[in-house]
Amino acid sequence: MEPVDIISEIEQVFERFRTIPYLGEAVTQLDHARQSAREAEKTYASDELITAALLHDIGHMVHGLPLEDENYVGFWNQDDTHEIVGEKWLARAFPDTVTKPVRWHVAAKRFLAATDPEYKSLLTAASLHVLELQGGPMSEAECAEFEGHPWAQAAIAVRRWDDKAKTPGRTTPSLEHYLEIARRCIKVPAE
Repeated sequence: MEPVDIISEIEQVFERFRTIPYLGEAVTQLDHARQSAREAEKTYASDELITAALLHDIGHMVHGLPLEDENYVGFWNQDDTHEIVGEKWLARAFPDTVTKPVRWHVAAKRFLAATDPEYKSLLTAASLHVLELQGGPMSEAECAEFEGHPWAQAAIAVRRWDDKAKTPGRTTPSLEHYLEIARRCIKVPAE
């Protein structure tokens, strides 16, 4: 596969999910992705982290599991491991600096729930429900292991941007704007 093909695939995925609500929230999958990327962009994050913020939940859209209903209005009563699915899907064309924060953003949520006393109060009801499906707050041992991980801080940043990206009607740059940034992050194939 040519690396640029993934940009077309991402466009197709977001086109399919353009109007589909994001897991019990008042925004669509596309709105959530663009708002997350905008939060990253506002902090002058690297192109790779902006791309990770844009694509952190792509695993929800490419996992191949049946949707709950034709409007995808709810969320599963089991963890769909979207972070692992997303990392694998993106790794076909993106470097670790994009894929690893995607992979670890769920662990970052669990870490923050365990270590930041105010964090859980910032989460929506849907996000709290999903947190429990994902294992709930980390244990002390899990926190220590997560903190030692090389992608921990990037994953925490993506997580924080994700949590701020659920505002109905918020104006953001276009998907095309963020896909241009993503295009700059694509791995150069080995010769």
